[in-house]
Amino acid sequence: MQESSYLEGNKFLAEKLHSLSLLGSVSDRHIRDILAFSKIRKFDDGEMITVENSFDSWFYILFSGAVRIIKSGKEIARIDEIGSAFGELAAIDGNVRSASVQAIGPTVCLSIDTSFMNESAEPLQHALFVSTLYKLFAEIVARRLRSTNEELARVRKELETLKKNKCL
Repeated sequence: MQESSYLEGNKFLAEKLHSLSLLGSVSDRHIRDILAFSKIRKFDDGEMITVENSFDSWFYILFSGAVRIIKSGKEIARIDEIGSAFGELAAIDGNVRSASVQAIGPTVCLSIDTSFMNESAEPLQHALFVSTLYKLFAEIVARRLRSTNEELARVRKELETLKKNKCL
């Protein structure tokens, strides 16, 4: 992995982040705040970005490349859409990683260190910023939950069809 220094004051990236649907509605001030806790990380093909059952506080936004999500040694999903995010669950609940994430080809991510969310500098501004991040995380989780619900409904329907045809 190659890693930049923290990106505080990077105006070029601040403008680019507004173009991502995930962050388009986040205020300029909060984009600047996000960058203060962010680094650009570059991963090689096959490199592990997160490891299932490990602790870390990083949240990722895909800038280029793709990743596979691996749970209990099995690939369960791929993310290849620029601006997509992963790693939000560990940032929300502080628990171990629920899955591993592996780079597919050269991959570049905006990596946000969420460990600051438990600090208490400038209480009001900090609370406003953290609430913005939690709203962002909630939107990501809601999208994933909707997708999972659709997949579950599709699989149940397929299972019903198989049972009717006595294939099971």
